[in-house]
Amino acid sequence: MNNFKLILVFLFSCISYVATAQDARVKGVILDDQNRPVTDVNISAGSKVEQSDSNGFFEITIPSNKKTVLLFTHISLKMMTLTVNLKPNELLVFNPVMNNSEEQMGEVFVTSKNRKRVQGITVIDQATIKKIPGANAGIENILKTLPGVNSNNELSTQYAVRGGNYDENLVYVNEIEVYRPFLIRSGQQEGLSFTNTDLVQNVDFSAGGFQAKFGDKLSSVLDITYRKPTQFCAVLEASLLGGSIAVDAVSKNKKWSAVTGVRYRNNSLLVDSQDTKTNYTPVFADIQTNINYDVSKKWQLSFLGNISQNKYLYQPLTRETKFGTIDQPMALAVYYEGQEKDQYDTYFGALKTTYKPSSTLTFKLIGSIFHTIEQEHFDILAQYRLANVNEEGTINPDDVQFTRGIGSQLNHARNDLDALIANIEIKGFKEWNDSQLEFGLKYTRESIRDRIVEWEIIDSAGFSINPPILDLPKNNQPYEPYTGPLLPYQNIRAVNFNDINRFSGYAQWNNKTELGSSQFWSTIGARFQSWQVSGASVEGDNQIVFSPRAQFALKPDWDKDMVFRISGGLYYQPPFYRELRDADGVVNPNVKAQQSVHFVVSNDYNFKMWNRPFKWVTELYYKSLSDVNVYSIDNVRIRYAADNNAKAYAKGLDFRLNGEFVPGTESWISFGYLKTEENYEDKGFIARPTDQRLKFAMLFQDYMPNIPSVKLYLNLVYNTGLPGGSPSYSDPYLYQNRLNDYRRVDVGFAKVFIDSNTKIAKYNWLKNFRELSLGLEIFNLFNNQNAITNTWVRDAYSKNQYAIPNYMTTRVFNIKLNSRF
Repeated sequence: MNNFKLILVFLFSCISYVATAQDARVKGVILDDQNRPVTDVNISAGSKVEQSDSNGFFEITIPSNKKTVLLFTHISLKMMTLTVNLKPNELLVFNPVMNNSEEQMGEVFVTSKNRKRVQGITVIDQATIKKIPGANAGIENILKTLPGVNSNNELSTQYAVRGGNYDENLVYVNEIEVYRPFLIRSGQQEGLSFTNTDLVQNVDFSAGGFQAKFGDKLSSVLDITYRKPTQFCAVLEASLLGGSIAVDAVSKNKKWSAVTGVRYRNNSLLVDSQDTKTNYTPVFADIQTNINYDVSKKWQLSFLGNISQNKYLYQPLTRETKFGTIDQPMALAVYYEGQEKDQYDTYFGALKTTYKPSSTLTFKLIGSIFHTIEQEHFDILAQYRLANVNEEGTINPDDVQFTRGIGSQLNHARNDLDALIANIEIKGFKEWNDSQLEFGLKYTRESIRDRIVEWEIIDSAGFSINPPILDLPKNNQPYEPYTGPLLPYQNIRAVNFNDINRFSGYAQWNNKTELGSSQFWSTIGARFQSWQVSGASVEGDNQIVFSPRAQFALKPDWDKDMVFRISGGLYYQPPFYRELRDADGVVNPNVKAQQSVHFVVSNDYNFKMWNRPFKWVTELYYKSLSDVNVYSIDNVRIRYAADNNAKAYAKGLDFRLNGEFVPGTESWISFGYLKTEENYEDKGFIARPTDQRLKFAMLFQDYMPNIPSVKLYLNLVYNTGLPGGSPSYSDPYLYQNRLNDYRRVDVGFAKVFIDSNTKIAKYNWLKNFRELSLGLEIFNLFNNQNAITNTWVRDAYSKNQYAIPNYMTTRVFNIKLNSRF
């Protein structure tokens, strides 16, 4: 009887414990080693079993405060295990990669998106990219919230990383390097970036010290993988800025799959908020497709294609900009005639074949062609009036106190460019236990046909202003007659037909080992590139560079979950066509590769706060540059000196704290310090055009506690002012201006009608949707006036020049609809 009572007490205690205990959850997306979602994976935790769906998604409930082993099994892939110990109501996001090599996962207590931390790669969630508001929403919009990544132009998708410029960033889609148009000079002309976020599956970003398998650039790598669909799906997005649609298709035998996206964008909503009033008729549209075919289990084919057309028709009408001080308010009024017609047509196609003769050996053959046809034609006459005005700052005749300057400016251009870039590359991957060898060889041919006809005439109060050339006769107008020649203020005329042949290759060794009780990873590799520039009237020397690189990571056997990394090497950037062409349009075929020595030390710390997972990343970096090709930046157009007569350095410190500030959502705060200077012809060190000293950014996601279907998304960026906005032809060693700080907050509100966690009744009208949301976005919430450049206007009376800021967009409201079928 006593034994019977003991059994009853024991059973009652167990039942009471189970009834009062709270569960935890583990969810994520399961991929194979080709980054494809894996369906029908059994996830078991004791007697509880769940399966991944057609998108590879799984979610399983497990007991809290208890060590639990999750078992991942699939009919054709090796088993994986994960040991966790989670708190009540805790959510662990785990995205495993299953392949033919067995991988036993270690014990995990609290982690938050722990992928690729050893390589120092920042992984950006595709869902976050789609949600966060921005004037140019997409991957680049998210990158600008990361430490070390800077941009002062919300109309542009270009970004600078740790003191580099826009041309120093590598962008890959499905391991294929992609390019941007050559002639674009302002952000509002860009329209669409190459990457279609509706097609994206993985986004990896490295801000420095990256591996040898990536190409020859000085600053960063953005590595994007488009998804391989497993079932039919359609995504539709519409807003006041345009729209997009993407379709996933799969054949019945599952061998064929394709994801195709069409996008249209119209920047009128943003351009109309600027000081310049225009008739603006842009057409930015493209179509992309990623087609995959599984020939067999060992052989796969894929095709990536893109056709893009950006038509930019711009007819400025008037402009009124207010500036000055409270004591001396001033205004500039401009009246325009003429128009600008730009068009950028790009065609891109790439074929990739992957062959796996065994589970440890992989070969890839990649061929791609990029063709761009660009024209930049404009004739715009601007007649201006610069005046002191009353306190209200208007420039109406009754409000003008004193007119300081009257003049005009005529800009003309007939610029045309045709570029064809062809690549063929072979890559290999061999695996031995905890070591891997990667290698590749690539040939590139670049054929450029370029014509530049561009001039500018400026007059002030009826007197033509000559270019600042020292050997012209003295100009003391209007007090003395001018007897010299009348010349345009700027005049560039050039025709360049050039071909560039490049050979490049790499090899790198990845290894994992044990140092005592600690884990140690090393990646050692090297690249080379050989190139030669030729043309109708130029013939360059054959040049070769060799680039060794290394990464080391150590995870001590501590109670605290930390990883220490050191990476660096010798990085070269052989000149692209734009870097060969100087400010006068003349090509120098013997421009050398810019050289940079990278040294990056970082710490990655995973920890718990408020019983939720967080990560703190600290990176200290230094770059020493030689054979520097100095440049100037006007909006997003870069003009190089096309020589190698400078040296430079960049140093800084980056911090990033990310985690679940709100349960179930990822947010982060970034801070960066940067100092970069250059020394041209031994004149001394001065700030480079990308010397962005301080940067603070925040990306925040939240929801209303009582109405969780109402979401909030916040995107905040603060950058200190860049050097820039100086008068044309000014010597930066004699005069270097710095723009005002860049401050911008974009916020979005969304009502989610249905998502993956919503249960819908059988007869509800929402049952045909997988996701549906309607949102309101407010760009530049606090209506900050951010200037990208200055327009310099001359006062003929005092001969002073006034810097008139060219402001970016003001506060703008946008409505956005997202749906998935």
